Amino acid sequence: MAEFDHRRKLSFVDVNFTLLTISRQTELLGISRSSYYYIPAKNPEKERILKRLDEMYTEHPFLGSRRMSIMLRQEGFNVGHLKVRSLMETLGIRTIYPHKNTTIPNKAHKKYPYLLHNMKITHANQVWSTDITYIRMKRGFIYLIAVIDWHSRKILSWRVSNTMEVSFCTEALREAIENYGTPEYFNTDQGSQFTSNAFTSILESNNIRISMDGRGRYADNIFVERLWRTIKQEEVYLREYNSPIEAIISIRKYMFFYNSKRPHQSLGYRTPHEVYTESISVTKSLA
Repeated sequence: MAEFDHRRKLSFVDVNFTLLTISRQTELLGISRSSYYYIPAKNPEKERILKRLDEMYTEHPFLGSRRMSIMLRQEGFNVGHLKVRSLMETLGIRTIYPHKNTTIPNKAHKKYPYLLHNMKITHANQVWSTDITYIRMKRGFIYLIAVIDWHSRKILSWRVSNTMEVSFCTEALREAIENYGTPEYFNTDQGSQFTSNAFTSILESNNIRISMDGRGRYADNIFVERLWRTIKQEEVYLREYNSPIEAIISIRKYMFFYNSKRPHQSLGYRTPHEVYTESISVTKSLA
């Protein structure tokens, strides 16, 4: 697993990115200096479809593969609904329905019930959640995972990867726990990364109660869904990342802005960092 993580990080190094030296890039990634081997996608038309599909999903997450394929054909793309369904799997996205399940879990993994029905969220570190989304680049794409605190909306940790392997999910989880302690509940969808023993064992060993969405239920993990929409509209769709390292640098700047500078209407125009810090301070004073 460690060898895989190292190879994945190496693949983000870009010798053509002149704003940062190779040494600085590898330092940011936490690896030793090495040569670049990230291979961008070789199918421009497929990338155009993926990018447009991601935009459509961000705006209309309730549309299924059939409706999306019709809309894509109206825009001149030659795709059928089976192709769109396959591309949605590539993006790691699922249509959001009120009841119908669409996520395909690993049947061998244990499933956990949804524990947050009618729960009032009153303080930081009460509930955390996570999810994975697709980040487009000029050529190719990467995946982004983030861990978010429900009360404050603060992004506690994040990682990018060019695969959906469980390792980059566990890295993000461990970082959040190391920096912010442990929540009472941790909510995810039923994706195979989150139902894997590698992921759930970290939660269980820290006595964190595991909650999992009903598959395809938007409201069960709504704070992360809103986060993805915000990040894409305010950052990703305004950029054209030339490489993974360029995407990492730009996303890192946005994450800081989101947490520490951007007023949130739902938080009374305070920042997530302000709300999180205040809540933790109150909790400690009552202990």
